[in-house]
Amino acid sequence: MNDGNPIADVVARMQQRLDDLPEELAHRRFFLSTYLRTTRAVGKAIDDARFEDPAWVEIWDVKFAELYLQAHDADIAARRGWGEEDRSSKVVGPARPWRLAFEASRELPALGHVLLGINAHVNYDLPQALLEVISDEDFLEPALMDRRRRDHERIDGVLSQRVAAEDGELAATGARSLLDHVLTPLNRLASQRFLRESRQKVWHNTFELQRARVGGTYDKRLAELEVLSAAKVADLLRPGQVLLRLAVTGFGVTLPPV
Repeated sequence: MNDGNPIADVVARMQQRLDDLPEELAHRRFFLSTYLRTTRAVGKAIDDARFEDPAWVEIWDVKFAELYLQAHDADIAARRGWGEEDRSSKVVGPARPWRLAFEASRELPALGHVLLGINAHVNYDLPQALLEVISDEDFLEPALMDRRRRDHERIDGVLSQRVAAEDGELAATGARSLLDHVLTPLNRLASQRFLRESRQKVWHNTFELQRARVGGTYDKRLAELEVLSAAKVADLLRPGQVLLRLAVTGFGVTLPPV
C-alpha cells in the first residue's frame, strides 16, 4: 500500500503486473504502460483540483483500474490452468472483449495493442465502474448527476493532453511502422475525437445498465454490452490501419434502448 493513496496503490499494482509479464506476453506492455501513465496523470489532475468532486473521481478511477487488473489476472490464471495443449479446461478467463484483446497476435503494431485495450476497457468496463460509484438514489438527483457527468467529461481533458505524449512514448520504443509515422497528425486528432465520442456512449450505456439494475435485468443487459464490445474489438483485429477504420466505423458501442 502507499500511505493511504488509492491511486498510488493501483499504479504500484499495475507496475507489478508490468514487471511480472512473461516474455511471451511482452507485447501486452504497450497497453499496460500507457494505462499506467494515464492513471498517474489522472492522479495528478485530482491533486491539482481539476474535478468538482475529486474524492469521487479517485474512488471511480480505482474501481475502473481494478476491472482491468481483474481481467489481466484472470487471463494469466487461465493460461496457467490451460497448460500448453489443453485449452478446453474449465478455468474461467476474462470477459470476451478482453479475451480477444489479450489473444491478439504479438506481431500486431504497438498502436493496435493500445487501441484494443482501450476499446475493451472503455466500452465494457467503464459503464460498470461508473455504476459501482453511482447509486440508484444518485440517479434521481439531477444536480448531482450533472456534476458526475461534468467530471466524467473532464477526464477527456486529461486524456487528450496525454495523446501527444503517448505517441512520443510509442515512437521511443521503435514500435511504430512507417505508415504510423506518416499518419501521426491524423492519429492524434482522431484519438481526441474518439475519446469524446466514446465518453458520450459510455454515459448512455451507464444509464441503460442502471435502468436494468433497477428492473432486475442487469445481467442480461451486461451480456449484451459484452457482445457489442467484443464485436468492436473483433472488428479492430481485421487487417488494415486501425485508426482509419475507426474513422469510418466510429469508436465505442451503444446499448439499444428497451
